[in-house]
Amino acid sequence: MIQPSDNTGAFNVLTPASLDWDSTTRISVQARLVGERLILKTLETTDPLATNPLMTRAGKAGCAVLLRYGVVVLFNLTALEAASFLETLKPFVKEPKVETVTENLALAFKSGAPDQLGKERIERDVLWLRNNDVERLQIVAEALAKSVVLEYYEAEIAKIFDRMQVFATAIQNQSARPPKEHELLRDVGGTLLIQQKMLGSVEVGEKPDPIWDHPELDRLYLRLEDEYELRERLLALERKLDLIAKTVETVLGILQRDSSHRVEWYIVILIVVEILLSVYDLWIKG
Repeated sequence: MIQPSDNTGAFNVLTPASLDWDSTTRISVQARLVGERLILKTLETTDPLATNPLMTRAGKAGCAVLLRYGVVVLFNLTALEAASFLETLKPFVKEPKVETVTENLALAFKSGAPDQLGKERIERDVLWLRNNDVERLQIVAEALAKSVVLEYYEAEIAKIFDRMQVFATAIQNQSARPPKEHELLRDVGGTLLIQQKMLGSVEVGEKPDPIWDHPELDRLYLRLEDEYELRERLLALERKLDLIAKTVETVLGILQRDSSHRVEWYIVILIVVEILLSVYDLWIKG
C-alpha cells in the first residue's frame, strides 16, 4: 500500500508497476462498467500491486484496476485475456449491467531526461506518460472509470427525460392518458439513486486518492479530467436531475389537485343522491 509522506513536504517516491512493457510501443486500456458494485474485500488479500484503488495483475503482461462502484479498467490485455479475467470477477459483481459501456485509450511512454519529456497529455488519441508507475496508472484508470459511469447515467437520464415529455404531453392534451403517481415516484427514485451514485459512491467531482500522497500527479489528472469533460458532464447531469425533480413536483401537484377535485365532486354527487332518496321516500310515504 502507498505510504503517506512525512511532514517535510517532500513527495513520496512513486511505485514501479513491475510490468514487462519495455518492448511494447502501445498499451491498450479499456474501462468497462460491469455492475452496480464490486465486492473487493476478498480480492484485496490476493497480493495486489496497489490498493485504493485496487490494482492487480491480469493476463500475461497486464494489470487491472478495480473500482468499488462497478468499473474494471484493463491494461494491456488481449480480448481473450480480458474475457477470461472478467469471467473470474463475476462472483464479486453485484447487480451486473446488461448494457456494455466502455471507454478505450492507448498508452505510450516517453523516454529521456525529465526536462526533455514535456507534458503528459493526449495526442492523436494516445496518452503519453513518463513511465508506468502504479500511481499514474491508477489515476488514468479513475478518469476513464468516471467517464464510463457518466456515460451510463447520461443514457439513464435521457430515458427519464423522454418519459417526462410524455407526461407533459398528457397534461397538455386532455384526451391522452395522464401519468400515474407510481410512475412519477419511480422516476423520483431513479433520480435520487443517480445523485447518490454520482456524489456518494463515484465522487466524480473529487480527485483520486493517489494525488493526496503524490500531488505532482495532479496536473495529469486535471488534463484527463479536461479531456473527458468530467466536471462539465457532472454539472450537466445535476442540472437535468434538478429539472426532472421540478417537473415531477409540478406534475404531482396537478395530479393531486385533480384528484382533490374529483373527491369534491364525488361528495356532491353523494349528497344529491341522498337528497333525492329522501325526497322519494317522503313522496312514497305521502
